[in-house]
Amino acid sequence: MANPIQEIIEKQVLTVAKAMEDKLDDEIASLEKLDEDDLEVLRERRLKQMKKMAEKKKRWMSLGHGEYSEIHSEKDFFSVVKASERVVCHFYRENWPCKVMDKHMSILAKQHIETRFVKIQAEKSPFLAERLKIVVLPTLALIKNTKVDDYVVGFNELGGKDDFSTEDLEERIARAQVIHYEGESSLKPKSTPQVRRNVRQSARSDSDSE
Repeated sequence: MANPIQEIIEKQVLTVAKAMEDKLDDEIASLEKLDEDDLEVLRERRLKQMKKMAEKKKRWMSLGHGEYSEIHSEKDFFSVVKASERVVCHFYRENWPCKVMDKHMSILAKQHIETRFVKIQAEKSPFLAERLKIVVLPTLALIKNTKVDDYVVGFNELGGKDDFSTEDLEERIARAQVIHYEGESSLKPKSTPQVRRNVRQSARSDSDSE
C-alpha cells in the first residue's frame, strides 16, 4: 500500500521542479528574443555598473578602507564614522583577547573594503567608552550612518573561546549588515535588538576641545 505522505511529498517536489523549469525556460526565451540593440543596452548598463563600483572602491580606499588601522583620538573617531557609511570599531586594551581580535579584524578589513575597520584604545577614550557603555574588552561597535547599531562583546557570541575562526566573526558582523555578505548568517535576524546610540560629533559638546 502506497504511503500517502510520501506521495504528497513527491507531488510537491515535482511541482517545485516544474516551476523552476518553467522559470528557466522563460529566461532562456527572453534571451533568445534579444536583438543587437537589446544586447548593446545590456552591455552599456553593465559598463555603467562596473564604472560606478570602481569609483566607489576608489573612494573607499582613499578613506582608509581595505586596511585595519588605529585611530588615536576621540575626535578622529567622529571623523571616521562621519566619512564612512559602515564602520567596525574595536575598543581594545593591550591584552591577549584583543590581540586575537586584531588578527581577525586585519583579515576582514582586506576582504570587505566596503567597510572601514579601525581600533581605538578604550582607556584613552573615556568619553566614548562611557557614552557607548564599553565595559568588556574587546568590544566591537558596529556602526551604520554614524549610529552604533550593534555590538560584539567579548567572545560570548563566538563560541566563548579565543580559537574562533575569522568566518565566525564575519558571520556575526554580517547580522548587523555592516558588511556585504552572501552567506546564510546574513539572512538571520539579530538575536537581541540593540538600542542605537547616536555618535554624531555635535552631541559631543565639550570634548572636542580636549
